[in-house]
Amino acid sequence: MISPAQHIIIALVAMVGMAANSIAGGGTLLTFPALVGLGVPSLVANATSTVALWPGSLTSMYGYRQELRGARVIALAFTLPSILGGLLGGILLTLTTQRQFDHIVPWLVGFATLVFTLQRPILAALRRWSLAHPARENPASHRPPLGFMISHFFVSIYGGYFGGGAGMIILASLGLIGLTNIHQMNGLKNYFAITFNLVAIVAFIWKGLVDWPIAATMALGSIVGGWAGSTIAQRVPQQWVRGSVTVIGFSAAAWLFTHRPH
Repeated sequence: MISPAQHIIIALVAMVGMAANSIAGGGTLLTFPALVGLGVPSLVANATSTVALWPGSLTSMYGYRQELRGARVIALAFTLPSILGGLLGGILLTLTTQRQFDHIVPWLVGFATLVFTLQRPILAALRRWSLAHPARENPASHRPPLGFMISHFFVSIYGGYFGGGAGMIILASLGLIGLTNIHQMNGLKNYFAITFNLVAIVAFIWKGLVDWPIAATMALGSIVGGWAGSTIAQRVPQQWVRGSVTVIGFSAAAWLFTHRPH
């Protein structure tokens, strides 16, 4: 059991994590290591962080409602792969032992941080590719190719299992489909994350992996962070946030590597 002062700290971490998601992404790379650092077992920390950030993600997605209306076809096409993949990822986590996850999680955090760090150059490359290969029709109004739906299923498995870095992979996939409106892409990314995390959460609850007092405290912080994120995004330079998240992510991965059981 953590102290009242630690509850305040994790609420603030969740608020900052959701604000970071609104500005540049990488919120999980803040909340998950914070819980592990407080002594929460990594399996419980992963499940609890997912539950706690979900309400904030819902609040944040509300700001993209106009953009999502223009991409209803893609949203609907990817909904079933998101549900199935997220459920499978959540079930896989419930089948993973604490010792196994302690060995896996440093690699997951390191991978997620690397993907986050490479986000801007990857998106820039996708924009250059889209300019060189302009779509003949609005890609947001057409059903995506089957191959993208299959790949999204596997991304959703990863998202349901851990989630860090899944948003960047989704953005890259949407860029390859031909989407260029970053606000529309972010809206779709948030919708898919909310979908696959919701079904994964069902598996976490069924297995009893959620620390509800901590999740409730963090959820309050994440809601505030998600609501205020759009305002903060206009005032805080992205490079500051990205640099901070990158340093914290790689530091957390290194710490998890050195403290994992042998």
